[in-house]
Amino acid sequence: MKKKATQRLKVSSAKSNNSKKISEPKSQASGSGAKAAPKAAAKPDPRFTQAVQNYEAALKLMQTQKFDRAKAALEKVLEGPSTELADRARMHIRICEQQLAKTSTSFKTPEEQYDYAISLMNGGDYDEARNQLGKLVKNHPKADYGFYGLALLDCLTGQVEDALRNLQQSIKLNPGNRFQARNDSDFGAMADDPRFTELLYPEPGSTGDSDSNSR
Repeated sequence: MKKKATQRLKVSSAKSNNSKKISEPKSQASGSGAKAAPKAAAKPDPRFTQAVQNYEAALKLMQTQKFDRAKAALEKVLEGPSTELADRARMHIRICEQQLAKTSTSFKTPEEQYDYAISLMNGGDYDEARNQLGKLVKNHPKADYGFYGLALLDCLTGQVEDALRNLQQSIKLNPGNRFQARNDSDFGAMADDPRFTELLYPEPGSTGDSDSNSR
């Protein structure tokens, strides 16, 4: 009788232990599932993203010395939500203003401004070259070389009508530009245009044919 009682006690103990072992993994599985639940990511502020893009674009423009366009991009950064980015933008705006002031007052003669514009053109900075040449002919309307430079730039950028008009004005102010244009390879894109040919090789007796006797 005592042995049977002992056996029943062991069986009861085993069942109790087994129930504990089974219940523990369920609790752990429930806990691990809670940890694995992903959290919703916060959406970035579109105004901040735009401000960063404007700031990066401004820095690239400054590297290519396009300070007027860089300043405009930096001023847009000031409208963004980031005060830190705005402070950086203000610093770069001051640099742009200093460079723009230096450029606008550093030319002692219109010829120096023309040379600077041609260097910009050779470097591929057509926008600033056009800006400088535009200022030159505005301040010095009799500067034939300014119109000649604009004609070159117009030809390089595919603006044929403007090129013809500026070249004609250049020749009107200085007929010697007709000879120079004949041998200028930068006008190669217009070589087959009959209007260009007529401008450089006018018919004898036509208006403005000051070099007909020398041909």
